[in-house]
Amino acid sequence: MAAADLHFGSLDVGEDEVGRLAEVLDPAERARAARFAFARDRRRFIVRRARLRETLAAMTGVAAERLVFRANAYGKPALAGGPQFSASHSHELWVVAVSDRELGVDVEYRQPGIDWRDLAAGLFGADECAALDALTKDDAVRGFFDCWARKEAFVKAIGMGLAYPLDAFAVSVTPEARLLSGADGWRIAGFALAEGYSGALVIAEDGGPIGIATNPSLHLRSP
Repeated sequence: MAAADLHFGSLDVGEDEVGRLAEVLDPAERARAARFAFARDRRRFIVRRARLRETLAAMTGVAAERLVFRANAYGKPALAGGPQFSASHSHELWVVAVSDRELGVDVEYRQPGIDWRDLAAGLFGADECAALDALTKDDAVRGFFDCWARKEAFVKAIGMGLAYPLDAFAVSVTPEARLLSGADGWRIAGFALAEGYSGALVIAEDGGPIGIATNPSLHLRSP
């Protein structure tokens, strides 16, 4: 495989497909799906969990419904014996990244008109906030979501999620994805799978460039 294989698709599928996908979930996942108050949220949960299982089944040769996940102390899921994987979803899009190295992936839908300043002040470092303030209005919105995706991908990669302080490391807010400080031993790459989304992959350093193979699973509609 490339350094990472990126699988992605739409969360919005027909009811017949949702029914088929529900069959590959385990009892705990089905119970969780049943607790969603809104039908759309229930459907999207089923789709993203089942697509994760199907993606890993194709990589391992184990039937999707027979895959067993374990989690570390911070809730990061894993498969015994590998491969390494990370998953994300936002709005209409799901993403699964697979590699033989530790990694984290995140995708964020760029919500139009969001008031990003208060959010950034509570989450990002002072230098990142200053860099966002220096951008034009439209570029700052994109920069906020690019920064957020890069930070989420990093804390997923190190296995701590949001238990790790987001201001303990710095990333770029411009279109070129970079880890600026506090992230030794890791590499980052940005990606754009659909219009209006920011995406980032962080993967353990091995001395070479990051190669990403993209594998679209379903037609994506532009939001």
